[in-house]
Amino acid sequence: MRIEIAAATVAMLLLLAAAPARAAPATFGEAGRQALAALVRLYYAGDGRWRECDRAACRKANRDWGADSATYTLHLRWRAAHDRRVVPLIAALVAASPRYPAPCTGLPCPSWSDVPAWDGVAAMREYQIGHDPQALAHAEAAYRFVERSKVFALGACPRIDFQMPGGIGNHLKTLETGANLVKAALLLYRATHERGYLETAVARYAAARTYFLDPRVPLYTAYVFDDGVRCRQLPRRLFASVNGDMIWNGIQLAHLTGQRRYAAQAIATARAVDRYLSDPRGIFADLQAENDVVEPLVEAMFDLASSEHQRFARAWILRNAGAAVSARAADGAFGRFFDGPQPRGAVSLWQSNGGVALEVAAAALDPAGAVSPADAWRGAVLAPLRTKALPVTIVFRGSGIALTGTLGARCCEAGHARLYVDGVETFNRSGIWQNKSMTGSVPQTLLFAWRWPVAGRHTIRIEPGTPNAKEGEAFISLDGYLTE
Repeated sequence: MRIEIAAATVAMLLLLAAAPARAAPATFGEAGRQALAALVRLYYAGDGRWRECDRAACRKANRDWGADSATYTLHLRWRAAHDRRVVPLIAALVAASPRYPAPCTGLPCPSWSDVPAWDGVAAMREYQIGHDPQALAHAEAAYRFVERSKVFALGACPRIDFQMPGGIGNHLKTLETGANLVKAALLLYRATHERGYLETAVARYAAARTYFLDPRVPLYTAYVFDDGVRCRQLPRRLFASVNGDMIWNGIQLAHLTGQRRYAAQAIATARAVDRYLSDPRGIFADLQAENDVVEPLVEAMFDLASSEHQRFARAWILRNAGAAVSARAADGAFGRFFDGPQPRGAVSLWQSNGGVALEVAAAALDPAGAVSPADAWRGAVLAPLRTKALPVTIVFRGSGIALTGTLGARCCEAGHARLYVDGVETFNRSGIWQNKSMTGSVPQTLLFAWRWPVAGRHTIRIEPGTPNAKEGEAFISLDGYLTE
């Protein structure tokens, strides 16, 4: 069986890699085929694992949010285009999937809570394609590991889980755990029809809205700190992944329970993503470096567009997919900023998954739609700016700006800065947190990109971030900026 899987996978790799990486696509259908080919050619290692960046020497993995986002993208392609070429690759991923032990009864515990939550969703996506009982067993074990462990649901708000066992270190609770557990439970319920999964999903969804929902807009922060006395949000760390998962969860809960309020909540969050988390050209701005993945948001918008017939979601996908075609590296890897210039150097899987998913989704929604990938940054002017001092002010005239610096310059997480555009802080207060790097210290990384419909005089100001237990002290490390 292993020989058959390997041979089929090699054949599929050769077929997918046949398309040229940088030939400008004329249609969204072609852009989707190119994007999937680049994902497999650059990031799939051929042994049931994903490379963490687009270089042969990059580390390989088949667990956690970077690798899992690539698996989610394969499922999106299979679902949207019924592309049978992904089936043998999925079989290899199942064979190499992580196996989770019995739930923890106390400390020490071998895993954080969000890792098996991500992995449980990935295993269910694999199951939906191949219907391999082994994939279903992997998903149930990953879900059970978090749900029944005694080291996560603690503190002043035990309805949501600590990220690290017992809350050791930073007392952080992340919606990466909760939103993915809801999603895994709903997928497991659809597969097994066991009522307990649906009941747990309903309860966890309600807890997520209680503790992570922004008090003013229908978007979810990713972080809550629980010191054992009270629980408080870290405001507006508006991850694409968790907001995408909560949109998807609301749609599914509406279908499974018959309660339309869930759908209304999902649509409200999606509309808020469109309104608040984009640059002035309406292109999504991914501010969260490598601590987030965008595929779950694309997946949710695709469901709204295709199944719920929401026109704004369809427009969001096509608009962003059209922009992202210009944000590809020479090898076909996508930059994390869809409205930004082509990335330089190694491009991580965390950064590239969103652009691939966008093209796959757009190809399904409008395969014959014309793509006009004008390279807006071709005539951009590069200005050196080597500084680690805060605050920083940049005044320029143009229609776009892109800041570059070293990702992972101050290993491995500490270092946050607030970012203001023309005197207004970005709605997503992630700002610039450049020290979450999965591939080590990476110079000349795109840290921020922003564009306007017409040229004008603009001011970018970077100020010290407020220290906290997740993002650390204030920090910046710039090497220059581009303007167009």
